[in-house]
Order: sequence, then C-alpha cells, then structure tokens
Amino acid sequence: MPDPRRALDAMVAAIDDEGLEAHGVHVLIGDEGVEHRWAPDEPADVYSASKGVSVVAAGIAVDEGVLTPDTRAVDVLPLGDVGAGAEAVTLRHLLTMTSGIDFEWFAGDPIPDVDLAAAVLRTPSRGPGRVFQYSDASTYVAMRMLAARVGDVHDWLRPRLFEPLGILDPTWRRCPLGHMLGGSGLELRTSELARIGRLLRDGGRVGDRRVVDATWVAAMHDDCFDTGAPSPWSRYGRGCWSGPGSGWRLDGLYGQYVLVVPARDAVVTITAHEEERDHRLVEIAAEAIEAA
Repeated sequence: MPDPRRALDAMVAAIDDEGLEAHGVHVLIGDEGVEHRWAPDEPADVYSASKGVSVVAAGIAVDEGVLTPDTRAVDVLPLGDVGAGAEAVTLRHLLTMTSGIDFEWFAGDPIPDVDLAAAVLRTPSRGPGRVFQYSDASTYVAMRMLAARVGDVHDWLRPRLFEPLGILDPTWRRCPLGHMLGGSGLELRTSELARIGRLLRDGGRVGDRRVVDATWVAAMHDDCFDTGAPSPWSRYGRGCWSGPGSGWRLDGLYGQYVLVVPARDAVVTITAHEEERDHRLVEIAAEAIEAA
C-alpha cells in the first residue's frame, strides 16, 4: 500500500519549491489520513467543488424517489414559457453540463434576471445531450428542481449528508430568491472537504452507513462527456473531471481539489488560493500518489 506520509511530504516539498499558494493538503490512503497546513483550517468557498456536493444531493434524491435522472426541469419548475428544445432538458443534462442551453453564468457574475432558473429555461437548447457548456447555471437549475420537491435543499441535506460526515451546518451562498447557488459558494474546511472525498472514494458510504448509492457515485466519473477541449478539461462527468492520471477530481477555482485515485485507494484534498497555476497543485498530488 502507498505511504500517505511519503506522498504528503512530496506534495509539500513540491508546492513550497514552486511557490504555490496552498492553504492545506490532506492525504488519505486506506484508512490512514495525514494533513499539512500553511494556514488555519477555516471554512472557505470551495467554488466549483460545490458541484460535486450538489451531484451527491441529487443522487440522494434519486435514491429516495424524489427525482430521477430523466426528470425534466419543466415538469418540476413551472416557470412560464421555455426556449425551443429546453422542454426536453433533464436533471441528467443539467448535472453533466449538456443541456445545450447557451447560458454561461458563474457565481461571481451579476444575476441577469429576478429568477435565474427562469432565465436559463427561457433560452433555447441546441440539443440536450449533444452540446457541452460548463456553467454554474446548470447546477443551480438542478438544485432548484430538488428544492421544488423537498423545500430548502440545505436543510434537507443536513441529516442526510452533512451530519453523517460530521459537518456542522456549513454555509452555502444563496441567490436573491434564497436558493442555494449549487454550483459554487459552499464553505468548507479542508478537513470537511476531505470527508466528502472519502465518501466518494468509498462508493457513498460513511463507515457502515449508506449515504448515496454506489452506482450513482460511479456514474459521477464513469458517465463522461468528451468536451472537445484539451486536457485537463477533455472529459466531464457529473460534477467532476477526469484526471490527472488515472484519477478523477472535483475542481474549484484557485485550487480547491478532491482527487480520487481508486487504483491507489487514495484521496487527496487541497484548498488554496493560487490565482495563476492552480492546476499545478492537482498535478503535484497525482504525481506524489503515483510515486508513494
């Protein structure tokens, strides 16, 4: 079995040598976890790593029969007129960024309408399942679908996901209407994000408790779309990207990563604020896990 301490030491040395602005790194291999910190372990926005947590939320909803992957957005969000083709957009399309709706919006952008979900669905689709476009708006609409069935998604998730992981009432940024942003804005400590990573590595289990179905977790990284972009953005699943190496990752702005490497029974969690070379952080992690 690879040595987590050896992997961590290699990561820390490389990050320091290259002058990258990391806050914390947590390495889990098997049942042994080790961590190094450059800054206190305080809650911070994990940006697009939030998408992976939203996908887990959707998986729990599917397990409970609240939604299915093929539930259409218009069937649970009666928001008025929709764009041509948008009536066929499903939960699966939104989670995989393949709605075909040309609506590139991210959490730092102004909201272009009183109701962001209505603005998205009024936009025509170029063909659900055929065109990839990465956008926080897609995950937001998916979480609006869940909210339409369960009420406040954050409150619904608390006993189903956060409490089993020992994450106490985390902050998740909201839109002006009071809905979770979904695609960004979840604030977690490195140690808390690492628990999400372990849940994913362990196929949706926390100890003896099943949180989300293993087939849903597998589909997050197996059900991938070829985006047409170069690596590391060439394949996107449900809330996660393929690579580097044999792993797959949750990937947030400025270097928020959960890298799952099944072949090494490993998870590396990184939080950071690296504005120029953030992807180098996860490359270093993959290299260290492979060499450990």
